[in-house]
Amino acid sequence: MREVECHCGAVRITLLEPSETVTSCNCSICRRYGALWSYGTLETIKVTAPSGGLEEYAWGEKGLAFVRCRGCGCVTHWESRSAEYPDRIAANMRNASPEDLLKLGVRRFDGAETWTYLD
Repeated sequence: MREVECHCGAVRITLLEPSETVTSCNCSICRRYGALWSYGTLETIKVTAPSGGLEEYAWGEKGLAFVRCRGCGCVTHWESRSAEYPDRIAANMRNASPEDLLKLGVRRFDGAETWTYLD
């Protein structure tokens, strides 16, 4: 189990089956967010936040909703809005402590063009 939280501590994410790697995606939004994603399902990644404490952003086909803390603005995770993958979720591991983040390997994903891992 691994836990991360936003800057103000209002949003906490628990990874019940944490991975030893995170993904850096270069798509138009992930590169702007600077996120490092740890993927899972709604059963393996739990988000705890106060009522009304989250804000979502989705664009285009709206298959993903990027979620941030309404208090401090940190992007905490994304959730699938796709009927094909309704339980997919990813935690932004940039919210982990620097010590924990150093322990994780980084995989690079080309979400801008080829939709393949570059490693």
